[in-house]
Amino acid sequence: MSDEEEQSWVRWFVSQKDHEVFCKVSEWYYEDNFNLTGLSNFIPYYSLALIMIRSKEYNEEFDKLSKEQLKIVDRASRVLFGLIHARFIITPAGTQLMLKKYEKGVFGTCPRVYCEFQPCLPVGLSDVPGQSSMKLFCPRCEKVYQPINPRHAQFDGAYFGTTFAHNLLNTSKDLKPLHPTHRYVPRIYGFRISQKISRYCKNPEEKKKKNKKKKETEKNIEKIQKTSTIETIEKK
Repeated sequence: MSDEEEQSWVRWFVSQKDHEVFCKVSEWYYEDNFNLTGLSNFIPYYSLALIMIRSKEYNEEFDKLSKEQLKIVDRASRVLFGLIHARFIITPAGTQLMLKKYEKGVFGTCPRVYCEFQPCLPVGLSDVPGQSSMKLFCPRCEKVYQPINPRHAQFDGAYFGTTFAHNLLNTSKDLKPLHPTHRYVPRIYGFRISQKISRYCKNPEEKKKKNKKKKETEKNIEKIQKTSTIETIEKK
């Protein structure tokens, strides 16, 4: 039976509903312990989770575990696979598999109107699991968005990492799209609004200045109160 025909845990996992954003990590990659260096620091029951990922049939090691422990190992194996996946997709083999998905628009398209349904790439805001969920990076406007599919938004961003999307675009320069030529211009009664007025978001610098002034005012009030207290005591 060939590697493709065997129902391995990895093959089962990537074939699950809404898991199309993951590619099938090659067996040679996760069988090599060198490629997994450092991952044990993030995974409870690391050895058992790795056995589960590498397995093609039920392993007797799992008979020794309680139902609660099996649930923990199952969750751990999913996290471990996600972190292995993030490393695999920056290899030439992994990049090619993800490139095919990108070209088919599997990950989703940019919600920005002037990006004209530009295909996006999955990206993590951190390489450490548990920090943030998967986002979509649009190579046209170079901004990140929440995935349209809510199930994709539940995947940890570390399963795709901070490197993959940009590594793919920089190694395949033919994929780089043209920068948007149109830009939305806010108007009132047909008249263009000046840039100063059109800033609907509060400027963080202005907030800092206001807080600074507030603190200075409070300090001055404290000084005046202390001075008046001392003068009152001296008069007595």
